[in-house]
Amino acid sequence: METVGIRDLKNRLSSYIHLTKSGETIIITDRGRPVALLRPIESGDGIDNDNVEHRLALLAKKCLIRLPSARRRRSFKPVKVHGGLVSSAILEDRQ
Repeated sequence: METVGIRDLKNRLSSYIHLTKSGETIIITDRGRPVALLRPIESGDGIDNDNVEHRLALLAKKCLIRLPSARRRRSFKPVKVHGGLVSSAILEDRQ
């Protein structure tokens, strides 16, 4: 069982997820004190896609989470820049 601090976990999350997929349990610490476990999902945990969808729907109904919508966000209009490039002005100023 490996131990990792929150900062290191955030910085290297993909590698810790990979370890978890291979069966490793990770103890997560906050200032050296254990606060959570990151472990593989086991068949007896009662977690499957239908169960997860149902639980997410319940959380959304209680307004604890907001589920993503299929609507596309409006694209923003590009900003029109007048005059020269900022980098050109900086280079001019340095000369």
